[in-house]
Amino acid sequence: MLATLLSQAWIAMLANKLRTFLTMLGMMIGVAAVVLMMAIGQGAQQSVKASIESMGSNMFIVLSGSTTAGGVRMGGGAAPTLTIADADAIAELPGILTVAPVHPGSAQLVYGSNNWSTSAFGTTPAYLDVRDWPVTEGFPFADSDLRSATRVALIGKTVATNLFGDEDPVGKTIRVRNSPFVVVGVLGTKGQSLDGRDQDDTILMPLTTAQRKVFGTQFQGSVRFINVQATSAEVMASAEKAMNTLLRQRHRIRDGQDDDFTVRNMTAMANAAAATTRVMSMLLGAIASISLLVGGIGIMNIMLVSVTERTREIGIRMALGARERDILLQFLLEAIIISVVGCFIGLLIGVGGALLVNVLTGTMVIITGISVLIAFGVAAAVGIFFGFYPARKAAQLDPIEALRYQ
Repeated sequence: MLATLLSQAWIAMLANKLRTFLTMLGMMIGVAAVVLMMAIGQGAQQSVKASIESMGSNMFIVLSGSTTAGGVRMGGGAAPTLTIADADAIAELPGILTVAPVHPGSAQLVYGSNNWSTSAFGTTPAYLDVRDWPVTEGFPFADSDLRSATRVALIGKTVATNLFGDEDPVGKTIRVRNSPFVVVGVLGTKGQSLDGRDQDDTILMPLTTAQRKVFGTQFQGSVRFINVQATSAEVMASAEKAMNTLLRQRHRIRDGQDDDFTVRNMTAMANAAAATTRVMSMLLGAIASISLLVGGIGIMNIMLVSVTERTREIGIRMALGARERDILLQFLLEAIIISVVGCFIGLLIGVGGALLVNVLTGTMVIITGISVLIAFGVAAAVGIFFGFYPARKAAQLDPIEALRYQ
């Protein structure tokens, strides 16, 4: 029985090929749009997640304060208000796992006939722990290098590629602002940060080396900022409050006075960016879903036209003994076939479009089985829902009136 109804439904659709295709078109566009938008949205979420993970987990950045010169207020980090002693004091606070003071600058690197300008950071070995940054080649510098201000360096992948090409950089000597440094290791790949900066375009050296032999410092022991890692996400709020209280006490800041430092909760900022991306992904999916609704309405309209055109045929079938449920099932099967075939073609178009976007723009796209199943299932359900009304209308026709219909 079912096979017969399917055969009749297929014959009826083939009798009007163009109309059947146009009916499917709305569903095809709807499914393709949903799959494509979900792939782009999930790709954006994954990119943000990767950027968050590359920064390090549960991290704060404590910036030194601003200064005023000639009536001009400088930005955060312009005044040397933070010291290594501040970093040591922060490390003693409850809820703090690791602390790494940083003295940054820019440097021109030279190796043989190659040279490269990059961001340089004088810091401690703990910096690698705070940033969850592995050394993939060679080894990191140690506390002994910090104490003796040794001229050793770790370089990022971008620096290694531009200075050394395919040559192994470990053990080679480069010049940093005309000072010889031995490359002891190469950092693992981090990729871009949330602000689009290439984190692999960097060189790390011992903090004391940067202060005494490369960049200099206005005051002995001063640093531009301090990276701090909390023990867990749950203690972030209390740790931030404790750091603010501690630094105000150490810097002798009275009540009512502005802080001469800034504590930035990088996890909160990253989570806000991730939440924004999730909202945008949901918005893209919602907009694309409207296409499915339009496709379902198109199926209903065409099926209503089909019922009107085939009224006499329906009357003949009823006169020959067809029951209401037989007529209902016949027209419902037509709507289901249109929906399912349109969904399948739309799925192929959506996947192909997502891959094309990735190839042409480099945008990360992620096509998951769940997103495909959801798009397919919702689209099929929409088609069936909108096909049910015309099918029911056909089934409830009066056989005598249907036979009289011209």
